[in-house]
Amino acid sequence: MHIKQLFLASLSAIILAGCSPTYNWRDYTSADGAFRVLFPAKPATHTRGIDLGGIKVDMTMTAAEVEGTTFAVGTAVAPDAALAQATLPAMRRALLRNIGAGDTEENKGAAPGSAALEVDALGKGNNGPVRLVGRFFAKGTRMYQVIVVGTPGAMPPEQTEQFLSSFKPQ
Repeated sequence: MHIKQLFLASLSAIILAGCSPTYNWRDYTSADGAFRVLFPAKPATHTRGIDLGGIKVDMTMTAAEVEGTTFAVGTAVAPDAALAQATLPAMRRALLRNIGAGDTEENKGAAPGSAALEVDALGKGNNGPVRLVGRFFAKGTRMYQVIVVGTPGAMPPEQTEQFLSSFKPQ
């Protein structure tokens, strides 16, 4: 009887361990306090220099991956607020170019009068088709890109929208 109870307890522990959620949402505040967002897994951060339409900046990307879908926030600081706003189209074009998608100049989903740019594009990645959904905007001298990239059929709309709508610049 003791062996049967031990077996059932072990089996229960294995089943419960297998029930961990795929999306383990966590509140994240950037190290410099520039933004807050909900990430679906523990994010990693990397900074590198980039050229945005002739303006050289250091961009910091903070990203997490869940089942092949990447959730990321990129931030950079421009010399002034006008340049920050002016670089948004270049930031958008660069990401579209990375997936081989054309820039249709659509601002789908942005509120009237909003300075934000949005994108929902299909392209190609190393492993086949890829979808890019994102928002680009500036606040003062800081530029932001909030994106989700993954296989078109594997990007749950609820998680994509939760990530995008949870983003708050500080």
